[in-house]
Amino acid sequence: MLAADVEPAAAAILRADWGDRRTWFEFATTQAECRPVVAEVDGVVVGTGVGTANGSVGWVGTIWVESAQRGRGLGRALTQAVIDGLEAAGCRTLLLVATDEGLPLYERMGFAMQTRYRILEAQGLEAGDLAGPPDDPTRVMRVYASADRDALLALDRAATGEDRGHIIRRFASPETTRVLDQAGDLRGFVIRAPWGGGATVAQTPADAMRILDGRRRTSGRSGRVRVGLVEENAAGLAALEGAGLKPIWSAPRLIRGESLDWRPDWIWGQFNHALG
Repeated sequence: MLAADVEPAAAAILRADWGDRRTWFEFATTQAECRPVVAEVDGVVVGTGVGTANGSVGWVGTIWVESAQRGRGLGRALTQAVIDGLEAAGCRTLLLVATDEGLPLYERMGFAMQTRYRILEAQGLEAGDLAGPPDDPTRVMRVYASADRDALLALDRAATGEDRGHIIRRFASPETTRVLDQAGDLRGFVIRAPWGGGATVAQTPADAMRILDGRRRTSGRSGRVRVGLVEENAAGLAALEGAGLKPIWSAPRLIRGESLDWRPDWIWGQFNHALG
């Protein structure tokens, strides 16, 4: 995918009711660690795929094929092209979030179920609304500062088992990022991507609930806030449902290659499904 492909690819996906991917494709075509590809028929974009190399871990995502072109092996070819690019970049572990339609294809290509994501949603809050039990006053949400970067990178690597430094260095700023500080100990963070995702890491459910409370108040009562975590985080799921969040979506997370040294109970949101 080249810069000139961004507009036609985004327009095609939008017509297919897959949402607006324009900003995401603009990022993917300008980030060295991303491997975006397109498929064309007679010069018209009919398929896309994006891979992201987070150190030795690669993400496969945005595999889309025009409905009229499905059933011809194009989805497999796009997926394989992304995999080839990631393996050439040194990725030994590959991850993806599958749709129900894509799951059989990915399993035939060597991917296996690792876990499931659970997405929950809540209404935003006004300043005086009660969100849950009283919070520890030493646990402070504050604006990100450049001095936080090393601690944030270390926390992210421990949580994900990936090197997402290239993404964090590009996106983390006082405007996009909030950190949870407890007496100088960085307990968690949330980073907003330009397309709206919220990569969130928190070490405990109490830490995550404090971050969520801040997000809900920023959103306001007219807004909605989503959180995404995996099934291993049973305590987190219970805390979120106890706070009134409602399940709205679920999908399998698949893996191929070497196992991952990660903390699934620390992950509460993604940048998107092709970045992690």
